[in-house]
Amino acid sequence: MIANLFVVGPAGSGKSTFTAAFREWMIKNEYDTVIVNLDPGADSLPYTPDLDVRDVLSLEDVMSEYGLGPNGAQVVAADLLANYVDEIKRDVDSYESDYVIYDTAGQLELFAFRAASTFLVDYLGEKRAMLAFMFDPALAKTPSGFVSLLLLSATVHFRFYRPYINILSKVDLLEDDVLENIAAWSENWDRLYGALIEDSPGMYRELNVEVFKALESMDVFKKLIPTSARMLYGYEDIYTAIQMAFGAGEDLEKR
Repeated sequence: MIANLFVVGPAGSGKSTFTAAFREWMIKNEYDTVIVNLDPGADSLPYTPDLDVRDVLSLEDVMSEYGLGPNGAQVVAADLLANYVDEIKRDVDSYESDYVIYDTAGQLELFAFRAASTFLVDYLGEKRAMLAFMFDPALAKTPSGFVSLLLLSATVHFRFYRPYINILSKVDLLEDDVLENIAAWSENWDRLYGALIEDSPGMYRELNVEVFKALESMDVFKKLIPTSARMLYGYEDIYTAIQMAFGAGEDLEKR
């Protein structure tokens, strides 16, 4: 086992689409990869998972057993996942795969902010767990939205204390000038600060600046990797980031 990648991010940020595309890229480059769906509430997926938590934990069953609506059932199901870690890990290990990609719940809070999830990452990922935080371009294209995503990413990092990478999804949907702005903000704090000041209404400017300063002082920002699932763009950079975290930068053996 080389790496366990847990894909997290806000709803609509492209987690499942990224998971499908990254597995496609890995297979094309002859890297043995397994996908695990950890979202019991997923209606449909853009890939066929090798392992699917819905096979052992159904949202409908949780609703029926606990007398809950869909939202409450998703919260309970997120905690009940911990009861199936032995089974999930046994099945994952049976593949003897170098890479495992875990597609997490659609709503960020159902994975990042449940006590069971830290246990899941520790148990399934062991010492080879890494987080991939997805930046939704619809939010990232404004300075305040970009800083909000930085704050969310930092919060997830502090929840799990694992290596992590920040990924900008769906870049093929962005105009060139918008993508250039996002790239500049991700590489130059001064550019981001200036854009944030210019973008902030007077009454919120001080708050936004203080949030920015807190993030800057914590030095939590990592390189933002732009990706496009449609064009299979950016995935080599993600693979390289995984190498650097777990393979000391050496080219990992292909199966």
